Amino acid sequence: MAESMTPVARPQPKTVFVTGANGYIGSAVCRAFVRAGYRTFGLVRRPESASNLIAEEIVPIIGSISKDATFLGDLYKYTKTVDVIVSCTEQLPFGEHFEGIASFIQKLSTTSNQNGVRPLVLASSGCKDYGTTGVHGSPGLAPHTEDSPLQPMEILYGRTYGSLTLFEHSSLFDAVVLRPTPLFGYDSSYYGFAFELTAAAAKTPESTLELHLDFNTILHGCHVDDCAEAYLALAEHPDRAAVAGQCFNVSAHRYETLADLAKALAAEYGLRGGVVPASAGDKSAPFADLALGYSQWVDSTKIRRLTGWSDKRMLLSENLHVYRLAYEEAARRGHEGVLRVKERISGSLAGGGK
Repeated sequence: MAESMTPVARPQPKTVFVTGANGYIGSAVCRAFVRAGYRTFGLVRRPESASNLIAEEIVPIIGSISKDATFLGDLYKYTKTVDVIVSCTEQLPFGEHFEGIASFIQKLSTTSNQNGVRPLVLASSGCKDYGTTGVHGSPGLAPHTEDSPLQPMEILYGRTYGSLTLFEHSSLFDAVVLRPTPLFGYDSSYYGFAFELTAAAAKTPESTLELHLDFNTILHGCHVDDCAEAYLALAEHPDRAAVAGQCFNVSAHRYETLADLAKALAAEYGLRGGVVPASAGDKSAPFADLALGYSQWVDSTKIRRLTGWSDKRMLLSENLHVYRLAYEEAARRGHEGVLRVKERISGSLAGGGK
């Protein structure tokens, strides 16, 4: 006869609110928190995006980020307290967008505090805040750490420094800034450009992809699911004081080079001429410099030592076939992330092969 079950007391479920919940990082972050047992609310701009969140057991909140945002009223119908707020949206101009982010976070945190819960805010920036490092094999090559000077491209100034202004509101919430490396997996973010470019080259008579780039360029990516688990690891850390007011890099255990990726792409797409350095004077597709020519080695020892987080997924070149299939399936289904990337890189793809 089965023994009677004794009810086990469980803590009250925590609540997280994620902006950009249908975006590349935001959707992965939502899934990670759902798996961890959080009541997960996700902000999306369009009502037609809500069904995707519902299918993932995420409660959709419809609205746009601005100083005059009204979506908090809809959130308050469910809860007036949030344990964690995660900012995963990007929008040009960054400066104006971060003013809207800061405004709604302050309002939400005020309400949550009034109801007894002080939130932890996890703000997404990126490793390009530091600029570039040398390429593989450069004399004195060293990774960027959280202590490295900030040297962002001009277009990123608003994001780089706007995210840091959240530290100025410690009376309302505890803030953390995360700086992930470029991410891959599923719809592949901007690494989808490599798939599109190589596929285009495979259709040319030469069956060759020439890139006017240094093949020692460091490509230090990270799978998007591993990145999302880093957000969760910080949220779950038992010592809030150890994470509050800190910046954390998120990167894979080692970097790859453009040569590694080129070899994997050539084999995957059957390019007879391979993926090779371009002849002198030739130019790569315009977007290639940013997607595949931005050399950066990023150290993530800080978050690993503090939380025990580690990346588990295979690197891009190690599992390229599976990542390619996932990307192509996302494209076949008309995934909005793929469509956004294709729109931004459409001019580059027109001259992709040689």
